[in-house]
Amino acid sequence: MKRDFTEVVNLDRYVLLIKAPKGYDIEPVKAGLREFIEKNYPELKVEAHRCIGLTADIVILYKGGIVLIERKHEPFKDCWALPGGFVEYGEIIEQAALREAKEETGLDIKLLKLIGIYSDPGRDPRGHTVTAAFLAEGYGELKAGDDASGARVFSFDELSGIKLAFDHRRIIEDALRLVGGWDD
Repeated sequence: MKRDFTEVVNLDRYVLLIKAPKGYDIEPVKAGLREFIEKNYPELKVEAHRCIGLTADIVILYKGGIVLIERKHEPFKDCWALPGGFVEYGEIIEQAALREAKEETGLDIKLLKLIGIYSDPGRDPRGHTVTAAFLAEGYGELKAGDDASGARVFSFDELSGIKLAFDHRRIIEDALRLVGGWDD
């Protein structure tokens, strides 16, 4: 028995993530999946949408500088980056920022303010990813963990000569403008 989804208000949504090379014709795959679901599970509705990833990035002020992590994995393996990562299902973005900071740097943080939302579709080579970037103060002992092969504090002066991953230079510049530590 097919359900009329126009009457359903409260649905659980699940995403089957299919990673395809750029330019790949996904239409036959979508049609095949839709046919399979409709035949075997008529109570379910199938829609195919391209996904946008949601992340949290954190500019952590700590011991007179900013904490960066050295990325352990691609993209940007071995480059310096802000701590951060993907928001998990059921998690608010502020919780994701606290969790990612702890996982990647060992630090507890106090979120001070939202720096901004960064949504350029080309900011992450893995696909369209939107990030909420936060300014925070760090507490505790700095140590690399999770997806980081290194973690250290960089002075504001050191930052200009470092190659940074993603659009993290722009995020740091915006953060430093907020705290008055960057000149245009």
